[in-house]
Amino acid sequence: MLVIRCSACKKKLWRYDKIGQGEVLRCHKDRIMKMFQSKMNGLKIQCSCGKDIGIDKGSFYKMIAKAFTYKGTKRNE
Repeated sequence: MLVIRCSACKKKLWRYDKIGQGEVLRCHKDRIMKMFQSKMNGLKIQCSCGKDIGIDKGSFYKMIAKAFTYKGTKRNE
C-alpha cells in the first residue's frame, strides 16, 4: 500500500494499492483505497494547495511525475 503525497506541501492525497515494481505513472481509480486532500478542476486533479497532480483519463489518473511523492510497499503479483 502506498501513500501518495503532494510534492509542494506534503499533504496526503490518497492511499493506493500498487501492483508490480514499476513507476507510479497511472493510478487506477478502483485501486484507490482512501482519498484525503485532492479535488477535481475540470479534468485535472489538484491538491488543496492548488498544485496539479494528474489528469483524469477515465478509469485511471495519468500522474504528473514531479508533482507527487510516495512511500510504502508495492505488491508483487
